[in-house]
Amino acid sequence: MREKLGILVCIWAVLLCGSCLGRFVVEKNSLKVTSPGTLKGVYECAIGNFGVPQYGGTLVGTVVYPQSNQKACKSFDDFGVSFKSKPGHLPVFVLADRGDCFFTLKAWNAQNGGAAAILVADDRPEPLITMDTPEEENADADYVQNITIPSALISKSLGDSIKKALSDKDMVNINLDWTEALPHPDERVEYELWTNSNDECGPKCDSQIEFVKSFKGAAQILERKGYTQFTPHYITWYCPESFLLSKQCKSQCINHGRYCAPDPEQDFSRGYDGKDVVIQNLRQACVFKVSNESGKPWLWWDYVTDFAIRCPMKEKKYNEECANQVIKSLGIDLKEIQSCVGDPEADKDNPVLRAEQAAQLLNCMCMPFPNACFNWFLGKLDRGAVLKAICSGFQETTEPAICLTEDVETNECLENNGGCWQDKAANITACQDTFRGRVCECPIVQGVKFVGDGYTHCQASGPLRCEINNGGCWKKSQDGKAYSACIDDHTKGCQCPQGFKGDGVNSCEDVDECKEKIACQCSDCKCKNTWGSYECSCNSGSIYMLEHDTCISTVETSTRLGLGGVLFIIICLAAVGVGAYAVYKYRIRNYMDSEIRAIMAQYMPLDNQGEIPSHVSHGNI
Repeated sequence: MREKLGILVCIWAVLLCGSCLGRFVVEKNSLKVTSPGTLKGVYECAIGNFGVPQYGGTLVGTVVYPQSNQKACKSFDDFGVSFKSKPGHLPVFVLADRGDCFFTLKAWNAQNGGAAAILVADDRPEPLITMDTPEEENADADYVQNITIPSALISKSLGDSIKKALSDKDMVNINLDWTEALPHPDERVEYELWTNSNDECGPKCDSQIEFVKSFKGAAQILERKGYTQFTPHYITWYCPESFLLSKQCKSQCINHGRYCAPDPEQDFSRGYDGKDVVIQNLRQACVFKVSNESGKPWLWWDYVTDFAIRCPMKEKKYNEECANQVIKSLGIDLKEIQSCVGDPEADKDNPVLRAEQAAQLLNCMCMPFPNACFNWFLGKLDRGAVLKAICSGFQETTEPAICLTEDVETNECLENNGGCWQDKAANITACQDTFRGRVCECPIVQGVKFVGDGYTHCQASGPLRCEINNGGCWKKSQDGKAYSACIDDHTKGCQCPQGFKGDGVNSCEDVDECKEKIACQCSDCKCKNTWGSYECSCNSGSIYMLEHDTCISTVETSTRLGLGGVLFIIICLAAVGVGAYAVYKYRIRNYMDSEIRAIMAQYMPLDNQGEIPSHVSHGNI
């Protein structure tokens, strides 16, 4: 069987459409009216390109045509109306008239009002068209991604008939049937995604990127086990021959106007050009081609998601260099990719893009202005909705287990570490497996946080970083010594210790201080290099003085110091002796003087004594 999944991928100037061939297929499903009897029968309706259709199933409900807000362009809460079904009653299908606002806004208001589905009655007799999401630049598309109820456009005649039956107080019950919306199931589902590498086209690009990221895990499980055959496609245009020399064609096309894409900024002057988008689209198509030929087509999902993360236009990384880094990280043969891409300046066909244009003619519609190519996925581009659509393509009891579970778990980190950074020596990896596929985020190990992009490098940070694999820095032991280039401040990276030189990560080489004349530069010095340091010595009979970087003779020094020392001691002793003798003589002399003076004082007056008075007696004459 074959299912078509896709989104609006690009808008192009009228100049590049030329004579657009192809066909526009409106996917339709069945609408069966079960009551009243006057309306019983099967009618045709067109599935809306938003919401979540019940692929492979049916939904039964009763129709309500509101008395006010009949075009559903305003919130039903403003009118006090609720469509929530009561216990034991059928779900409510809101019937709304076409006009005045977007189809998506009608569905959003009906959903918020409690409706299980919305039927939009056409306002004129005409062939049914698929209801699409709004394209206007000022349209608020945020709510579109949150629409979950199915929607369908019905003919004006059926709408009028339902309104008449309701006005006659008849109950109108309808069965929406999606079983015929897909080809009959078999053992393998083939599906396609029409996509684009441009990431600056607004909400649609954001929705596409998010879908690829979320659906990747499921897609890879289905592809690995052979349940599905997936093919990505990319849309290009050709430049009419009369415009080949124009500025527009030169900046938007490759291979001399054969393959073109619109300018991302639509200004033909700043930022990236259309040809940049074409080349990247071609590179992604070649990744699928090479991976598919090697038996690993699921690698396309890894490349596209990683490129969107690592090489966005906003960061000016949307280029070949960044793309090649992603390709290498996934283990894909880069030379084969480059050979597949070929020379964008060559005046010849590129086989891959030529095949894409051929597929485009069979699957796309091209309108005069604005030119747009579509491949419809009928419903919200959501992982669950798309997975359900794919699973409805399998025969009962033959569907894979993933179709019977809500969440998908696949450990992509087991193969090539998911293309993420890893330190095999320390058994540390940035690859984290989730049910949506793997993500590359630097880990936290034993309380130590690693920082980096998760793809090419992660580095331990914080004061404990040297405890984890030495912080990813160089470390070595030799001759009983150990040196490390790890420092606590990770912002300074890894720095080789003193005595070494290098990047500090992969290597630190010993510096030969002797050869580079860093030390031991005196004429009598001898230098010996050691691992991480050096040793200085002198000839026999000399010692090395580090602070003066010089050699001093030990013989002359000892002799000179000995004679001087003896002479100094003799002089000191002589001085002490003379001083002692002088003190001794001084004290003896003072003692002798005092004794003699005392003796003589007994017999005669001394000069310093007064005359001794005589005693005369007047009583005896």
